[in-house]
Amino acid sequence: MANTFTQIHLQVIFAVKFRHAMINSEWEKRLFEYIIAIMQNHKHKVLAINGMPDHIHILIGFRPDQSLSELVQKTKSSTSKWINEEKLTKEKFAWQEGFGAFSYTKSHLKAVINYIENQKIHHSSINFKEEYLKILKDLEIDFDEKYLFKEPQDY
Repeated sequence: MANTFTQIHLQVIFAVKFRHAMINSEWEKRLFEYIIAIMQNHKHKVLAINGMPDHIHILIGFRPDQSLSELVQKTKSSTSKWINEEKLTKEKFAWQEGFGAFSYTKSHLKAVINYIENQKIHHSSINFKEEYLKILKDLEIDFDEKYLFKEPQDY
């Protein structure tokens, strides 16, 4: 797109269906590499990626020529298919519906990258739901609790 200049940084968060802890440390690096390849194939730049057995965080430099919903849908469907074809889990793998996406200015990137890179340490003191609620509240995002990522015991 000629004469189009953007600087869009988004943190995208999505969870495993039923919040089951299915992402195994033995293959999570391969999953992250697969996600990075998907994002790069769509001309987006991954600045950080990490997660926990039940969810992931991705910070991207986002190009405006694709909808975010389309990118996340393609990422989730491609990775689910790959995980199932590779038989990386004992039961069928799927991502939970929906996702969170939060924008940041360039001056916040270092802190967001640090936060994503240190997910394992971060989650030793705060669970996923508390973390997600904190992000929503800190960014002053209106939300209805019935649409939040469900806790495993809620199923």
